[in-house]
Amino acid sequence: MSSGVLQASLAYAMWGLLPLYFHALSAVASVDIVLHRALWSLAFVGVLLLVLRRWRWLPDVARQPRVLGAFALSALLLSSNWLVYVWAVHHGRVVEASLGYFITPLISVLLGFFFLHERPRPVQWCALATAAAGVLWLTVAGGALPWVGLVLAATFGVYGLMRKVAKLGALEGLTLETLLLAPLAAGLLAWRMSHGGSTAGADASLLFLLALSGPFTALPLLLFAGGARRISLTTLGVLQYISPSIQFALGVWLFHEPLGGTRLIGFMLIWLALVIYTAESLLTLRRQAAAR
Repeated sequence: MSSGVLQASLAYAMWGLLPLYFHALSAVASVDIVLHRALWSLAFVGVLLLVLRRWRWLPDVARQPRVLGAFALSALLLSSNWLVYVWAVHHGRVVEASLGYFITPLISVLLGFFFLHERPRPVQWCALATAAAGVLWLTVAGGALPWVGLVLAATFGVYGLMRKVAKLGALEGLTLETLLLAPLAAGLLAWRMSHGGSTAGADASLLFLLALSGPFTALPLLLFAGGARRISLTTLGVLQYISPSIQFALGVWLFHEPLGGTRLIGFMLIWLALVIYTAESLLTLRRQAAAR
């Protein structure tokens, strides 16, 4: 196994195992976890940048309002994604959360079509239609739109689109995002603590667990960035299903979330869409490689 595959696999595995971590913090309100996560992530990446001496980019970025505005929006998307995900874990909806990350690649195809003027190939449209049928089935069978999965897919998809065209790398980008979130997070957390809305700081063990959100956020991102530089996009595209697969398994077999036959049909349609999408992408890349 190449180092790139190992790094990317570890990153996706860490993301997939995050429900275990958030489940251990079930005594803490979801919003408090997100506020702590922003602050501890900033502290962790700040130390990393100091050790690596990679702060020179910050003064230049601080003089570019458009860049700051773009990263403020990406920070909002990221924190919204975090909040919905933590809420889903705390409310027994890990399986539905995994749905969001299963369909994220297909959402990215749609975003590329609308914002980057990329033209999906006919088979990709077929995959999108199959996934849409799966979501429709889950909506009809469950009597409600699977909003957790759709919000996670939409926020992460748009976030990925913004980071794709951003000027900063993974570490610098996360630093700027958490730096922009920090004043709001610190102020809101202080307000909640002063009004008795947050009790996390009163328990040393919970505070220690919350502090771990810094490395648990930054390390998989750095592993992913390192792996992505060493392997092809095709390999990366296949590996990305590690994370939602782990989440799905945890939801069904560890947290014992319901997965009846009718609900399983919806997931099978979405998995079929992913098989169609992945197989078509692999065949297209092989044909392009053979033509060179």
